Amino acid sequence: MRQISQELDLPGVAPSRQKRSRETTLALLEAGAQMLRTRSLGDLSIEALCAEVDATVGAFYSRFESKEAYFNALMALAARDGERRVAEMAADRSEPGADLAARCRQLVGGVIAWMRAHEGVLRAALQHDDNRPDQWTPFKQLARANTERATPLLLPAMGKGRRAAKSRTIAFGFQVVLGTLVNAILNDPGPLSLHDSELKERLADLLLQLLKAEMK
Repeated sequence: MRQISQELDLPGVAPSRQKRSRETTLALLEAGAQMLRTRSLGDLSIEALCAEVDATVGAFYSRFESKEAYFNALMALAARDGERRVAEMAADRSEPGADLAARCRQLVGGVIAWMRAHEGVLRAALQHDDNRPDQWTPFKQLARANTERATPLLLPAMGKGRRAAKSRTIAFGFQVVLGTLVNAILNDPGPLSLHDSELKERLADLLLQLLKAEMK
């Protein structure tokens, strides 16, 4: 998992004051996120996780109240990274005159990069959504934040007037993009997988065409 926060003040996670202890906590989180790329949460055993980082099961439970608390920490860290990426995109004014196509590529590329970075955690959250509806809540909130912060980046490139209608189309465009990506993570139906380089261009062009249709 990329850029895991050093601030591990997460519910269900015991604070680690010593550097070595914090490093073990981070190693467990990184290893779990990586292992979830190839197995379900149900198949992720605490024993295998601890063996991966040469830690004891006791060391795991001294840091995490339960496996559920451990997974909640993984989701919280993924959500934090997503919030950071969204904020950075919203604050990026390096190309104030960027055209609509460039903005679509930037935003879609950012979302795909985040999902690729946390693919296993996101898939596990989706697979458990039916049993625990609250599990997916942080990412639903993040999806809304994506739309809210993307709107002021896209609207100026869509021309003047009809802001409400254009904003609605932007929201729908992101719904289509995110729905496609979630389906790719959960089902991988093809023809393009989450890691296919063509996916970014296809989805960015799809968003662009939806927005252009609203500009006519």
